[in-house]
Parts: sequence; structure tokens; C-alpha cells
Amino acid sequence: MLDDLVPVQPKPTAAKPLSGMTVLVVEDSRFASEALRLLCVHSGARVRRADCLTSARRHLKVYRPSVVIVDLGLPDGSGEDLIRELDTAMPRVPVILGLSGEPDGEDTARAAGADGFLAKPVEGLGAFQIAVLNALPEADRPTGLRMVPSGEVHPDHAVLDEDILNACDLLAAARSREDYDYLAHFLHGLALSAHDGELTAAVEAIREDRIDEVEALLRKRLGVAEG
Repeated sequence: MLDDLVPVQPKPTAAKPLSGMTVLVVEDSRFASEALRLLCVHSGARVRRADCLTSARRHLKVYRPSVVIVDLGLPDGSGEDLIRELDTAMPRVPVILGLSGEPDGEDTARAAGADGFLAKPVEGLGAFQIAVLNALPEADRPTGLRMVPSGEVHPDHAVLDEDILNACDLLAAARSREDYDYLAHFLHGLALSAHDGELTAAVEAIREDRIDEVEALLRKRLGVAEG
């Protein structure tokens, strides 16, 4: 019978309140994206990922996620633009969350149309679930008692090395102030997500035009000898 071929949609449970949802994570940092993937999986949600606006828009032409999490600083433009597009699209995605490590990130995301906001570092399972569930339309929120977990997720630091390698490539290709500003934004978010003081120092060095120091630090982190 045809009914036998219809997939059963998972239902939310106390332990996995996001079961049945699909989350699109739009984030250029592999480390931050992996943290969000782990949070989604532990919460019961399916995950799709995009690392830039172009990839996210391509995805949204084919799929309609339940939740879209948008980093405000992306390599090919501002996440604000994507949030505005999602907010005015018909039908609208049920939940749009902004993501940033900048002090004014929440105000910026909400002004663009986001339903909620996640501040980097995003690693607490309970806080993540609450942010998603509170942003859902009331009629779509799971009912009944649910657990509020206290655990955190911590991505493998091998993923961090991939981001540092990407930062090296960005530094080598940088030609304009805009390029350096994006690199500083990328490393700032990464430093917050990984609790990494050296990367915070690299951000300050970029902002003070001490580019040689940035290159030396990144090469050291990758174990590349100075040449």
C-alpha cells in the first residue's frame, strides 16, 4: 500500500525536543558549524550546512528547513541580507536565528527580522534548545514536560586547524581593508568559539595593522616553520 511508503516524521520527546526539525546552519567557521551540528544532533534535529550566502540560497531553492541559523559575517556578504530575505519570503521559514560574537549582533539580527539570537560561543545544550523552542510559533512548540540539559558540546580540535588553515589562505589573499576586516571578524568568532586567547591576540594585531605578527602566529599554530 502507498501508505506504507510514507516516512514517519519523528516526534519531539523530553530528551530530544527538536526531533522532526531540520536546521540549516549558515556559518563560515568549520569549528562553530561543528558545534552547532553536535547541538542539533543531541537535540534530535537533522542538520544541513552552508558556509556562505551563495550556498545557503542554493540550498533554500530546494529545501525548506524548520530553522535557519545565520552567522552575520560571511565571506560573500552580510548575514543580515539573508535574514531579511527569509523574513519576507512566502512561505516563511518558521524560525530564523541570528548568530554572532559581536556586541551589537543581537540588535542587528533582530532589526533584520530574526526571531531570536545565539551569541558565540554556542556550546550549551540547554541554552541552544531554549533559544530554538522559544522562537517557534506558539502553536508549533512541543507540549508537556521536557528536560533542560546542562551539558556542553566541544568539537574536535582538528576542525579548528581547518579554520586556521583557511585563515592563512585569507591572509595570503588579502589586498584591501575590507579583506582584513573580514579576516578579523572570522578569527574573532573562532577565538570565541574555541576559547582561544592566541587568536584573540591575532584579531588585535590585524586591527592594528601588525600583519607580520598575524602570519607568524598562524604559521606557528599549523607547525609551519618560518621561511
